[in-house]
Amino acid sequence: MNQASQLYWDEFWRSQNKEKPKKVTAWQFGAKPDYLAQLVIDGVKSATCSGLIFYELENEPLPAVEDYSVVLNSKDEPAAIIRTADVQVMPMNEVPEEFAIAEGEGDRTYRHWKEVHTAFFTKELREAGLEFTEDMMLVCERFELVDVKDK
Repeated sequence: MNQASQLYWDEFWRSQNKEKPKKVTAWQFGAKPDYLAQLVIDGVKSATCSGLIFYELENEPLPAVEDYSVVLNSKDEPAAIIRTADVQVMPMNEVPEEFAIAEGEGDRTYRHWKEVHTAFFTKELREAGLEFTEDMMLVCERFELVDVKDK
């Protein structure tokens, strides 16, 4: 986590009447971090997913309920804080329509979600020397907006 994210995280928790969680991560959303962070801030986006294989390749732990994250913009500046509410691992071709809509992207249809995610995962997997399949396992995460960083 960079210094700006750590400062934002620490300042946010100083104003709370709760114990600060010990674990927090900071990251950007997918291929369009500014657009996707703004969807979170606007209350449109409340879910995200990634390929299980990417967690395995990067030796990263899966998100868990009650995890906190600082959402970064394209300049690695903090934009918001979210808290993970639910995590499920499932094949991409079994992701329910309502989850796809909760991702909040494009015209908010399942068709759009599938097209965009198929293209994204195909590209990312190819770069890793792997091939996309419609039954690839996804880590599907629902989250709640906790705070929006003042500009």
